Amino acid sequence: MKQIKALGLTIHMLLGTTALASAQEHEAVNEANNPLTPKITINFQDYFIPSFIDVPEGKHANQFLLRGLIPSDAFGMPQLIRFTLPVATSPEIPDGYVTGLGDLTLMDLFILPKVGDVTLGAGPLIVIPTATSDELGSGKWQIGGAGVVVAPQSWGLLGGLATYQTSFAGSDLRDDVNLLTVQPIINVNLKDGFYLRSSATMNFNLESGASYIPVGLGLGKVLQLDKGVTMNAFIEPQYTVWHDGPGAPRWQIFAGVNFQFPVGK
Repeated sequence: MKQIKALGLTIHMLLGTTALASAQEHEAVNEANNPLTPKITINFQDYFIPSFIDVPEGKHANQFLLRGLIPSDAFGMPQLIRFTLPVATSPEIPDGYVTGLGDLTLMDLFILPKVGDVTLGAGPLIVIPTATSDELGSGKWQIGGAGVVVAPQSWGLLGGLATYQTSFAGSDLRDDVNLLTVQPIINVNLKDGFYLRSSATMNFNLESGASYIPVGLGLGKVLQLDKGVTMNAFIEPQYTVWHDGPGAPRWQIFAGVNFQFPVGK
């Protein structure tokens, strides 16, 4: 009888240890995918667009994104300073392709007090016309704002990122910019650091009306490296389910490798 009780206690302890390890693993995956995690972050991300809507067949494009995130306590408030610099290849009219830098986007997200388990961030953004070719940028200085909401779940992560930007200076020969983007974030955690993801960004051009809504489904994996560094690799095909106007991606492949570095170590 004592042996049976001892065996039962051992099984209970093993199950408890397994459940704790699983919860810690899910928490680590959520942290790696949370855009408001206060760690120094470097992202190497890429959009490959093999086909456009209402554009001659055979045209493709690619946009490599170098992104960074730096935590700060300036002004007495926790905030995240984020930059995005594209290196793009785009079809050139009438034939050929052009490759070069796109416009630089800077964002400063102030982290607001939590509401339960929900974290909110909001702040200004500015777009600097650094593009090396007309096909790769707007030719306009832009200003606007961004907001992020993140709600970790026991099974994964729910969240969203919205930005609005409008032009206020730049070339008079270029169209004005009035753009709204909305990016839902849905992650479902699996075992061994794997997770399912959906993060396709909706684009609404409020100036020209050319807009599109894609939907994505992909797979990622989070790895814990030495000295507290986290690597997060993923690939997510995305298909446009609604569009208004020509030029939207028919479908695209979003892939990347992200690195998070602990602050102060």
